[in-house]
Amino acid sequence: MKKTMRNAAIVAGIVLVSAGVGGATAYQLLSKERNDAATFSELFQQNPDNLRLAGFSGNNVQPVDLTQAAEASVHAVVHIRSTQLGRTQTVRTMPDIWDFFFGNPQGEERQIKTQPRVGYGSGVIISKDGYIVTNNHVVEDADEITVELNDGREMKGRIIGTDPTTDLALLKIEGEDFPTIPVGDSDALKVGEWVLAVGNPFSLSSTVTAGIVSAKARDIGAQAANGQAATIQSFIQTDAAINPGNSGGALVNARGELVGINTMLYSPTGSYSGYGFAIPTNLMKTVVADLKQYGTVQRAMLGIKGIDLTTELQMQEAQINQIKQMKEELGVEDGVYVGEVIEGGSADGILQEKDVIIKLDGQKIHKFSDLQQVLAKHRPGDKVKATIVRDKKETEVSITLKNSQGTTKVIKDRGLEILGAAFKPVSDELKQQLRLSYGLEVTGVSNGKVKDQGIRKGFIILKINDQRMKTVADLEDALKAANESTEPVLFITGIYPSGRSAYYAIDLREE
Repeated sequence: MKKTMRNAAIVAGIVLVSAGVGGATAYQLLSKERNDAATFSELFQQNPDNLRLAGFSGNNVQPVDLTQAAEASVHAVVHIRSTQLGRTQTVRTMPDIWDFFFGNPQGEERQIKTQPRVGYGSGVIISKDGYIVTNNHVVEDADEITVELNDGREMKGRIIGTDPTTDLALLKIEGEDFPTIPVGDSDALKVGEWVLAVGNPFSLSSTVTAGIVSAKARDIGAQAANGQAATIQSFIQTDAAINPGNSGGALVNARGELVGINTMLYSPTGSYSGYGFAIPTNLMKTVVADLKQYGTVQRAMLGIKGIDLTTELQMQEAQINQIKQMKEELGVEDGVYVGEVIEGGSADGILQEKDVIIKLDGQKIHKFSDLQQVLAKHRPGDKVKATIVRDKKETEVSITLKNSQGTTKVIKDRGLEILGAAFKPVSDELKQQLRLSYGLEVTGVSNGKVKDQGIRKGFIILKINDQRMKTVADLEDALKAANESTEPVLFITGIYPSGRSAYYAIDLREE
């Protein structure tokens, strides 16, 4: 039986053919004038080189079955509710004429209590004993975390560690034999490969969407997600629908393996528009292992500043011409150009200004996100091979990676216990007595850094490293930031109830 296809057309002399899954035996094609019909054989004989079949043989069709991958993964994806309790804040009213008359030109202070804030997201159970991976922005500033499993059980979650740099967090729920997803190799993903996004968009539990891998090692810039994007960016881009509430959920391949943690969407409207991004599991594995063991990430730093040798569309014409000129002078088309080598860093004495890094650990480096992706898999003390172009000659160097402090030592997230003291926000009565609007009171001192510096019970901490201390969470943040800095020192400014001001410096380095 002779079949026809009515939607094919000849445009600018090119034959466009769309073949269905079942194939087709003959076609009716229309010319530009749409009046002169021609048979398939006649057109083929006239323009044999223009024929390109857009489909494939129906006999070799292997449809992708995603049902097993969905069934295997949906039970290990949880719904996370993070609650930030109401806070008591001190606000100052605008002064009026009576305030000036009664000697209060600054206006009056009063206490207000904010309403609790609740956020929602997703998470992935990665071990049977209840460890859960999610995004840092899902649980950031949370006072209470509730985890709802796919079977309806609700459990309290606690934070093991967070890493804002990669926007990852590790949680723990108590119990055994939880459903899990096997962790796959995200480096093995191919563009065009089918993936599933599993999560709880708009608080709709156990939602599965399908799409393909649209790109890898994607750097979307800090402008995404209102500037809350991760600093280290090497995202998997997918067109599987990701919406608010999907953050922290699973990106799963057709074999049911976890290959990414869904983290954000890129949209002018705030809802899905075809662009979703996930953190690769090969980056996640290193971060999670460090959070579990040390409470903080052992991040390896190369110790350079530079630029990508790419001509981005958003560049001005002058910038594009400058990049092109640099490429000609350097004798290289792409890579990371070294503009500065940080003194004391990993590359100090090995790399030089005007070097171009084209490979690291055997992986081609096209842009900074490629460099970050490789470094994120390493810890301080690891050695990496870098292929560079120097003076238009390709050479290989070995670099021993260091941390942000310029050492290869393990950095531990030592909490408040290292200080050896207890703290609480200053009471309203004491604030009024000392004319303070904020502060943290030392309510007890045992053996530790606080006692070693001579800080006594009753001391009120006002600032640490120029940051105001209003809550214990502020102190924890200051302590974590100091531990991760090149100078792990707490510079403390405060006052005793007697009114005497005091200043202290606590060195956090291990003795």
